Amino acid sequence: MKKRRSLIGLAGILLTVTIVFIYTGRAHLAQEPSGYSKGKRADIVTIDIMSKFGPLERSEVMFLHDLHTETLEKKKKDCTTCHLMEKEDPSLPRPARLSLKFKRHKDLDKQEVMDIYHNECMACHKEMSDEGEKAGPIEACGECHLKETNVSSSQQPIILDKSLHFRHSEANKDTETGEGDCALCHHEYNKSTKKLFYAKGKEGSCRYCHKMVTEENRISVRLASHQACVDCHRKKLDQNKGKTSGGEHVAGPVKCSGCHDLKNQQEIERVKDVPRIKRNQPDIVLIQANGRNPDKQKSTLKMNPVPFDHRAHEQYNDTCIECHHESLDSCTKTCHTQRGSRDGADIQLERAMHQIDAKISCMGCHETKQQDKNCAGCHTFMAKNRKHIESTCLVCHMTPSGGGPENGQKPEVFAGMLLQTRSVLKDTYSDEDIPEKIIIGELMYQYGPVEFPHRKIVKTLVSNIVDNRLAGYFHAEKGTICQACHHNSPETKKPPNCTSCHGRPFDEKNPLRPGLKAAYHQKCIGCHEEMNIEKPSPTGCADCHKIVGLPQL
Repeated sequence: MKKRRSLIGLAGILLTVTIVFIYTGRAHLAQEPSGYSKGKRADIVTIDIMSKFGPLERSEVMFLHDLHTETLEKKKKDCTTCHLMEKEDPSLPRPARLSLKFKRHKDLDKQEVMDIYHNECMACHKEMSDEGEKAGPIEACGECHLKETNVSSSQQPIILDKSLHFRHSEANKDTETGEGDCALCHHEYNKSTKKLFYAKGKEGSCRYCHKMVTEENRISVRLASHQACVDCHRKKLDQNKGKTSGGEHVAGPVKCSGCHDLKNQQEIERVKDVPRIKRNQPDIVLIQANGRNPDKQKSTLKMNPVPFDHRAHEQYNDTCIECHHESLDSCTKTCHTQRGSRDGADIQLERAMHQIDAKISCMGCHETKQQDKNCAGCHTFMAKNRKHIESTCLVCHMTPSGGGPENGQKPEVFAGMLLQTRSVLKDTYSDEDIPEKIIIGELMYQYGPVEFPHRKIVKTLVSNIVDNRLAGYFHAEKGTICQACHHNSPETKKPPNCTSCHGRPFDEKNPLRPGLKAAYHQKCIGCHEEMNIEKPSPTGCADCHKIVGLPQL
């Protein structure tokens, strides 16, 4: 019995030691440098390279990149400690860069790659440990190959928008031409010579070639951006060591958190008035399908063409890929034809422009603009039915007033003439036609009537969108703003009251039509919530109603 107890005690001690060992291993690996929220990091890199050789024998390794970078900085070391330089290649329009792979250029075989990680990582950890410094794992596999961790990724994608693009262009100006050195980033691949080259005037987004995963001889956009951006930032940092501009170093980030931490992203300096990117893009475009009759003189389509202000839309969007998601070619050139094509995933032109649940379509983009607080108060509760959509077709598909591209006029000239006739509405009815106050007293019982400041609300709604050109185009009538509340009424100066449709009791024959009390509260309180208006609060009935008390029985 004593022997059994001693064995149980020994097992307990071993179990306790094992738990402490595993916990301290995890805690050490997940320790966070200053400036990070506990449990959330932007520098987590998952090392799962062994999966390319077959199923993993152990869990992938969660590698904290910034933690290691900061440690190397303290020891006066840099990126070349872990990453080798590429060999200079005269076929590339750029200097050699750092390899993103750890201590190697290529993944030759499973054993070699595994040995590189095990030998190099643990050798560095052992060196630090021998020097009396806090170091990573040296022997135990489970200290790196963890099945569970106490940290998670907070990485945010970084977008090279117009502001960042301009700042990069300014920072890399050619000393002779005074223009940005575009060849540093932009290149194309020549299939015949099998070399990269710079094509002036044909610059596009990196994402047009580099996709989410590596394909054939094209690395993924993740690898391409990290290799190009980080390496350039690193070289700039070396060139401008000690120099500052406005108190900041003249170089971009070289740490993960510098680009992928949300707080750091919000602190990136933004250029307010970004000059237009020069790429020979049109100012105005006439969007029309290519359906024509046999004599090729007149269009066979009944719908009017759309004059598109390309220059204005450049100002509304932060990047070109918000519309040109595959290339900078015309939407109708090869992708979204009238009947659809394989290059455009068989998405027809009509669907590409009108699909309301796709943010990259015209109507889908306009739909997202309605989520702005100045618009959402009305549009959130408006029915998205086909009748409402068709009533605005002619805002875009403008009716030609004689002439046109079919009569020899250039499409862009014709489109410009149509745009000049488009008017922007910035007002509603005159004050005399808008009641100043309305007393809502149909539901008096515990509460008194509501004094509704009708004119003030109408004027506020109008003033909130007076500079919104999109709203000005689609609010085609003076009574359009009234449709937010009078949603099933004609656009008239004197629309019918809410009681014309919403009865005091709930109408069981119309289950989709709320009763009068629900209609008032859904519209009024819902609008306030969407527009971030504090009052009335969900329980603050007295914010609108005067309390009169219950009747005496």
